[in-house]
Amino acid sequence: MSTDKQPKISPFQLTYSSQVPELLHRLGCSLILSTFQAGKLIAISPKDENNLIQLARNFNRPMGITFADAYQKMALASFNEVIQFRNSPRLAMGYPSKANVYDSLYVPTQTNYTGKSDLHDLSYGEDNQLYAVNTLFSCICTFDSNSNFVPYWKPDFISELQPEDRCHLNGMALLNGKPKYATAFAKSNKEMGWKENLTKTGVLIDVETQEIILEGLGMPHTPRIIEGELYLLLSATGQLIKVDIEAKSYKIVIELNGFVRGMSFYEDYLFVGMNKLRQNSSSFAHLDVAKLSDFAGIKIVHLPTGSLQGYLQYTSSVDEIYDVEVLPDLLRPNILNTVTDTFAQSILTDDMAFWMRSE
Repeated sequence: MSTDKQPKISPFQLTYSSQVPELLHRLGCSLILSTFQAGKLIAISPKDENNLIQLARNFNRPMGITFADAYQKMALASFNEVIQFRNSPRLAMGYPSKANVYDSLYVPTQTNYTGKSDLHDLSYGEDNQLYAVNTLFSCICTFDSNSNFVPYWKPDFISELQPEDRCHLNGMALLNGKPKYATAFAKSNKEMGWKENLTKTGVLIDVETQEIILEGLGMPHTPRIIEGELYLLLSATGQLIKVDIEAKSYKIVIELNGFVRGMSFYEDYLFVGMNKLRQNSSSFAHLDVAKLSDFAGIKIVHLPTGSLQGYLQYTSSVDEIYDVEVLPDLLRPNILNTVTDTFAQSILTDDMAFWMRSE
């Protein structure tokens, strides 16, 4: 028996191309990503022009992330709840054991219990109305204090709301404060029907008119309106595409050679989530893109030229990413979850912020 010692692999080990710290430093921003597989919400920031620093917080199957009020509000979809946060620079400055380290601290202030609805994309709309893609019930929903969710919209091809994930509705893009576009894996009206031919049946839907704008797509995710144009990701083919709404067509912006999901745009740069595919996955392991999906992290695309500008890659712990968001003007964000003693010490109101002494 060999007694050779194996090198110790650090959890959440992150490598990156040399230009990434300088780029984030120049842009003056940080990144936040959710990894449901690892159960983490991770903030990545430039420590200086040569190094990155990351902060990971535990959440139960975190998925969609969204911001509002100039990034002072955040919401996160997780296993059976939606948590809303508010940024408190005052609490950040006095963070226990690390005073004057962080420039922001997202503090949980409200939770909606959603049941196991399998929420995917989240987005704040007009008047800070929070919308979510409710994948299990094949609808877009909102929230109130009387129920786990309030149905807002469903595709016409869904006859009734049932907990059956009939079409794998997953993504939405808002326009003028209301959901405007949605993505699904199929026009299926039966339980898990999207799995039958999932690489060729995806659709892009106009929420207002119910019109199918594109069909025959390979696992569409993450529709986003960027500078007046609609972009989305085709996960089955690893492509970023730009949609021509009027012509009902699209063009490929870049081939990213992997399972893509989650993206955020800032100052000409698009930060795209990359995923390793589970080899034991009954849904995804047979895909052609699975052979290329050995990369978990973020690829950075310069959108005006459609060129790859850098990458961040996890070599341990993280295999799958759901969402990616950019935090402008924040270089050392912090996040509180609801399971630590530190969270129990924080008090935040509209005009007050306190750290209570631990008992």
